[in-house]
Amino acid sequence: MRSLSIFGATGSVGEQTVDLLRRAGGAEVFRVVALTGGRNIVRLAEMARELRAEVAVSADPSGLAELRERLAGSGVAAAAGPEAIAETADRPADWVMSAIVGAAGLVPGFRALRHGAVLALANKESLVTAGPLLMAEAARHGARILPVDSEHSAIFQALVGEDIGSVERIILTASGGALRDWPLENLAKATVKDALAHPNWAMGQRITIDSASMFNKALEVIETREFFGVSPHQIEVIIHPESLIHSMVGYRDGAIMAHLGAPDMRHSIGYALNWPERSHLPVARLDLAQIATLTFRAPDLARYPALRLARDVMDRRGLAGAAFNAAKEVALDRFLAGQIGFMQMASVVEAVLEATDADLGRENAPMTLEDVLAMDHLARVRAGEAARGRAGAD
Repeated sequence: MRSLSIFGATGSVGEQTVDLLRRAGGAEVFRVVALTGGRNIVRLAEMARELRAEVAVSADPSGLAELRERLAGSGVAAAAGPEAIAETADRPADWVMSAIVGAAGLVPGFRALRHGAVLALANKESLVTAGPLLMAEAARHGARILPVDSEHSAIFQALVGEDIGSVERIILTASGGALRDWPLENLAKATVKDALAHPNWAMGQRITIDSASMFNKALEVIETREFFGVSPHQIEVIIHPESLIHSMVGYRDGAIMAHLGAPDMRHSIGYALNWPERSHLPVARLDLAQIATLTFRAPDLARYPALRLARDVMDRRGLAGAAFNAAKEVALDRFLAGQIGFMQMASVVEAVLEATDADLGRENAPMTLEDVLAMDHLARVRAGEAARGRAGAD
């Protein structure tokens, strides 16, 4: 019986992973080692009972008593807190879904790789902040990392049977987010509600706002370099409002391989779950005649300054990815709290990169996980300072 764990089970990707497991036979087919979640204790306990997990862990220590109560008599162990989640990653499993949002997913992912597992990586921050370390850890233990972001799964699939040396360009598609058609001069006034009205995808709050600001795509640009080892000049971004082409790979003979599918994360989750085979997935089939038209346009860097900052990060290398991600998370927190405006998120991140430049290290300098975590902390402090300065300016 195949064993697996899901880190971030109560989030959007985690819920869809559980849906696929349920449809494939659930606890009768899979041995679920661990499920982790955030503050949604009720849902975490429901999942753990349904899948007969060995352990369920909440990131919130204050939820431990409730989790234990809801799991009483089920045989599922309960734990809570960030350290408990990290320790849970030490439990061997054949397949591990890394779907914790943000830098909090970094340490569990690293520890899961030590068992030579397949790591289905939905936590893009791991590659952005510590890409070389993560890839080296996987190689050291004979583990395999499979991308779960729809864009990187599409690239991965378009490369099957191909030589990476024959790749000329990788084209990441982007929906443009909820505000893609707003007049540029109105973006500074966009509210959280405005940014959450995504036209195509049903995602969590944070990733939906990151889609509107294109910080999500900026992370994916950096992730593409780290995962596939291509040069920054080979990575392009194009706005594709229909969100039916998930990404493309262009080869030196002029051919472009595109991955098409309905906007449903179960495509990429299911591919990683069943790899190297393909299995039936409960996703919509495209009717190309009905779709009729696919449209594209170049992104406006004035509208999406995050894309320019991603290029800066790739130029800096070293710990720049860790600083970028941490500053982005803090800026998003401040926007959600109403303390800074929508367009001020990018200015906070840029200020942190500039203030932290001397501490980022050189491109080829040795880097440890401790260095990454230290930079994450430093950048968060500086991002808080930068956000307060902008709030005060208003």
